[in-house]
Amino acid sequence: MAQPAYVSRVRIERLEGSLRHAFLPAEREPVTFSVHDEVAEHYGRKPGEYEPRATTLDYLVAAAAG
Repeated sequence: MAQPAYVSRVRIERLEGSLRHAFLPAEREPVTFSVHDEVAEHYGRKPGEYEPRATTLDYLVAAAAG
């Protein structure tokens, strides 16, 4: 079996609720993930309950589109 070409070293730190920091390679500052109203509502949260932030799904879609 061939060796992997790359192994991503990522650390996730959960702060509270759905708010978390992702520590990513080549980024000096952590990337903040949470939810925005459409996603919060899906999980039974009230709109405006959280400061709107991009979700991990938003980042995944952006990465796949790039």
